[in-house]
Amino acid sequence: MAEIPLPQFLAAEVAVFFIAAGRPRATGVVAVLLALAVLAGYLAVRLMCGWPITTSSETAVALTTVIAWLLGNSVRESREHAEELRVRAATQAVTDERLRIARELHDMVAHSIGVIALQAGAARRVIDTQPERARDALGEIETAGRQTLSGLRRMLGGLRGPEQGRTAPPVPPEPAPMEPGHPKPGHPEPGHRESGLGLADLDRLAATITQAGVRVDVRRSGEPRPLPPEIDVSAYRIVQEAVTNVVRHAGTTSCRVSIGYRDDEVRIEVLDDGRGGDAEGGYGLIGMRERVGVLHGTFAAGPRPGGGFRVEARLPVPTGVR
Repeated sequence: MAEIPLPQFLAAEVAVFFIAAGRPRATGVVAVLLALAVLAGYLAVRLMCGWPITTSSETAVALTTVIAWLLGNSVRESREHAEELRVRAATQAVTDERLRIARELHDMVAHSIGVIALQAGAARRVIDTQPERARDALGEIETAGRQTLSGLRRMLGGLRGPEQGRTAPPVPPEPAPMEPGHPKPGHPEPGHRESGLGLADLDRLAATITQAGVRVDVRRSGEPRPLPPEIDVSAYRIVQEAVTNVVRHAGTTSCRVSIGYRDDEVRIEVLDDGRGGDAEGGYGLIGMRERVGVLHGTFAAGPRPGGGFRVEARLPVPTGVR
């Protein structure tokens, strides 16, 4: 016999395919080279012995061996690419979650600190002449501090849990203050929901800011309706951050919040007549812009021509909930 029949070399070609598909690239290259070396050795032995050889069948065997390696290598590369995409998607998901937590943390802390600062200033001014008002302001400071600490504990517990390979234990709620006018332990404050705040809580937010010294006028137009949770929470956070910026930077005693319910969107506008400011600076504006971008809405912020500052956000509402 002057040639190797193709079926006799089939086992070696199958082995080359599986090695190339399941092993590192270098191992697959070694396997195909060894298979070709066996074929070349067979031909060399026949030549040294003076036996006749034919090149057609050996060429076909060599080509099918190379094709088997190429197919196996393609399968391995496809699997590695799929794994790379999965890892990249997981990494992006972690990054997105951390950005979300960072936004929530900024919104919560910035708002609470702003309210605490205003209430502390109000208490200092009236502590000698109006002790009851000072007492109420100190109660608001205590409540805001406890709520902020409780939120921080929940967020930090969620961040620590996955890193430790276990679920973080539930964080016990902060005990409510036992002062007149404050809710008792076990009775959540009006408007608070474990699933998150929403536009229904704007009146409570406005009352808190007003008590701190900046009057918030909330106006609604259109027919209020239930919104998807992500839109409802984001809309509330945008208003909260915009009002907090008024408290911290505007130097004014009032602002106006307008909520417009339309067929295809919810429009949010916060206006003040204070000092104005930089439309590009601050993490608050960045966070608001990111929230609106995630929901595929539009966002605008900047000084008003006649003085003051304006924040506007338009959040599209899915058809099914109009």
